[in-house]
Amino acid sequence: MITAEQHEKLRGWFAGRLPDDLFESLGEVTADREEITVIGRIREPRLAEGASDAEREAAVGSRIQEFRERTRDARVAVARDAEHRFGKKVSWGVECGSERALFTHIAAPVMTRLRQPQRQVLDTLIAAGVARSRSDALAWCVRLVERHTDDWLSELRDSLEQVQRVRAQGPDGPDPTPNTAPVPAPEDKPAATDDDS
Repeated sequence: MITAEQHEKLRGWFAGRLPDDLFESLGEVTADREEITVIGRIREPRLAEGASDAEREAAVGSRIQEFRERTRDARVAVARDAEHRFGKKVSWGVECGSERALFTHIAAPVMTRLRQPQRQVLDTLIAAGVARSRSDALAWCVRLVERHTDDWLSELRDSLEQVQRVRAQGPDGPDPTPNTAPVPAPEDKPAATDDDS
């Protein structure tokens, strides 16, 4: 997890590095251990008043696809610089109207050990047709928790940032008050004169 200050610096780097005409506005910049995801807002297609939902959906979908193809070279150049600087892969996404689309992004494997009651939860999801495998079922559970506990997770992230700030003030952190007292000269050594070489 990154601190709020690190996140602000990361977002600032992308805000300064992205070409001015890439997005209408920079939406989100998120990061974890493996990946940085950059999501920007693009202009909605102009449609005739009273356009159907199907027409609107098709127009937004093709606008997103056009953006993805047209900006590929610019996004690759920014991603290359960011990957070199931050040591993480960069993934992209856009918001257009009420739609959000993520382009190629990392699906990192996560290993865990579960006891029988937890495995039974996953197996129930498989039996019910909600998931195809235990891995798929576990991902479904994570998405469910993510959707319903935003406030709790936000509070937990804030607490972690406070722990990191307190930890940095400990004996292994940077010394906030360096010793600036003058060091006395040894008394047994004569003071230098202009004649000394």
